[in-house]
Amino acid sequence: MDTPRTDETPPPPQRGWQASRFAFILAWLLTLLVAWFGLRLLLVLQFLPSAPAKETFQALLHGLYRDAAVGLWLTLPVFAWLFFLPPRRALTRGLFWTACFIFWFSQAFLLFAEYFFFDEFRSRFNTVAVDYLQYPNEVFVNIWDSYHVGIVIGACLLLAVGWVSIAAQLFKAIWEREMSGSLLGRAAAMALAFLAASAPLVLVAGALTGVLTSPPSLPGVRISSDRTLNEIANNGEWAFFAAALTHHLDYGAFYKTLPRNQAYERARFLLARLNSKYVSRPDSLCRTVAGDSTRPRLNVVILLEESLGSEFWGCLGRTNTLTPEMDKLAAAEGILFTNLYATGNRTVRGMEGVLASFPPLPGESIVKREFSDNVETLARLLKRDGYSTLFLYGGRGIFDGMRSFALRNGYDRFIEQKHFEHPTFTTVWGVCDEDLYRRSIEEFRADAKAGQPFFATILSVSNHKPYTYPRGRIAENPEEHRRENAVKYADFALGEFFRLAKQEPFWTNTIFAVVADHGARVYGEQTIPIHSYEIPLLIAGPAVVEHPRRVGQLGCSLDVAPTLLGLTGRPYQSTFFGQDLLNSDNETGRALMNHNRDIGLLAGQRLAVLGLMKTEEFYAGNPKLTEMKPWHTRGPLERELETDAMALFQVADDLYMHQRYRVEEPQPNVQALEKVKTLKR
Repeated sequence: MDTPRTDETPPPPQRGWQASRFAFILAWLLTLLVAWFGLRLLLVLQFLPSAPAKETFQALLHGLYRDAAVGLWLTLPVFAWLFFLPPRRALTRGLFWTACFIFWFSQAFLLFAEYFFFDEFRSRFNTVAVDYLQYPNEVFVNIWDSYHVGIVIGACLLLAVGWVSIAAQLFKAIWEREMSGSLLGRAAAMALAFLAASAPLVLVAGALTGVLTSPPSLPGVRISSDRTLNEIANNGEWAFFAAALTHHLDYGAFYKTLPRNQAYERARFLLARLNSKYVSRPDSLCRTVAGDSTRPRLNVVILLEESLGSEFWGCLGRTNTLTPEMDKLAAAEGILFTNLYATGNRTVRGMEGVLASFPPLPGESIVKREFSDNVETLARLLKRDGYSTLFLYGGRGIFDGMRSFALRNGYDRFIEQKHFEHPTFTTVWGVCDEDLYRRSIEEFRADAKAGQPFFATILSVSNHKPYTYPRGRIAENPEEHRRENAVKYADFALGEFFRLAKQEPFWTNTIFAVVADHGARVYGEQTIPIHSYEIPLLIAGPAVVEHPRRVGQLGCSLDVAPTLLGLTGRPYQSTFFGQDLLNSDNETGRALMNHNRDIGLLAGQRLAVLGLMKTEEFYAGNPKLTEMKPWHTRGPLERELETDAMALFQVADDLYMHQRYRVEEPQPNVQALEKVKTLKR
């Protein structure tokens, strides 16, 4: 039967840019570029409003190149979808616009996240962002408590709905035409068209960037002597990918090195002391430090304070002090070290530096690495000398692998949040400092009653976003969520701890050390922003402090353990990289530091920085008096400092990777044991 004829005929397919898939793809790409450029401009205006015009222009150009590269990658899936899936199906169109909504919501959220991350760390997404994704409970609850997440999500929803609505209206005709040809032909056409559409943008940006700035590289941007401007020139998603890709890297492949025997010879020379003697082969740092074995075993307690940098302490120069309790302790009965630097800006860096006296290698801290089953720590060393060892932490021990590292490396017990049955106050990071310190006093009292010398590490959590604490302890309102208030509470809790400790019998035979794991915010022009790395070390206890004093010897986190061991006065063996700050001269003072993928050595008034791709740079000046500035002279002093840095970090990597950062403990005599068993039978 013939089909009836009708006068109605379908309208011809619409032509022009509204029906062009290429126009849609370019609109997608341009939206990304405009959004990233807008964020970059906002960062410049917010954080570097007085940056030199030429360097700012270079940063914007270099950023355009990176934005274009990332934008092309993020556009490829859209291109593939439009050219390979059947567009006439309603289900496919629905899925497509749903995917667009999810993508633009995510991109909008990332823009907000990048801004707040930059506000905190003066950096694009880096290793901190990569690390934090592994612990969503602490991180996302912390974000919810610290920021107006509801408002941000609402804004992201509006932006995503707006983009999809406008695009769906403007490009509704893209569904009217099918692509003809075979799958292979369509793929070839897609690739050629995509290159033709995007190549001019990339070539122009690349040409301008190549003329006016340094060539782009995966690790980071180096267009200025100002680290913050270099970070602004980067792309956040590029930076996150680079951080994830270099999380586990081959040190020798990326950093400048020396011949292995030369590196060990130099490191052994740098770490040699008059009261120590190397006791093993040339490719080891194991040495015996002299002491009096008849001296009593003093208890040792380290209070590792979250983010309690020097910038908050009145006794270290702040005019409106936030640490009145620690100021009083330092003035009346403490040894205060005034020239100390953290090895990094993460708690795990503080742990490896203070507890293991180990340099901060690029990549992961050894607290989180795979070859950390048997490394030398202060706990392991004191355990060999008959001490009981205890780690107390207010949060969850699974975070950053803290519990695993502690129990595998000398600590007998690990007390964490789940062991506090009735805490008085908690945040997402754990119990408040007061609860932690009260439990610590109870544990020390039990050991003291048993006549057992003890070593303990107490890691606090209160001085951390969202900066809340029990009401009524200090005058400030905890609902304000201000860092300064949290610092005041942390200081108050420390004051309460020492007030209680002084009432205990163990007060007279215990060494107490208050030290920050790292500073607070990261700020400064240098590749390694040195001012934000300044930390306090305050030692108290009548057994070792005869009168209060200040020590200006340059040092870092690595020196805490050797200094405490020097105060005990007992002999020991170790492979530690640090030195006893109370028994060393000014010429031997040094600080080893890490920031993202850069590592550095500070000595005197020079800072040598080793970077990825075997780069190096230098800074000069007294960081206590002025901003250290780039130093372009490469004289004997700079080359010697660079060699020292290369030797120390290279030897640390070699010892760790070959699992030799430890003291070889004597193995039992198997034949003697068998003879004893036979006699018993």
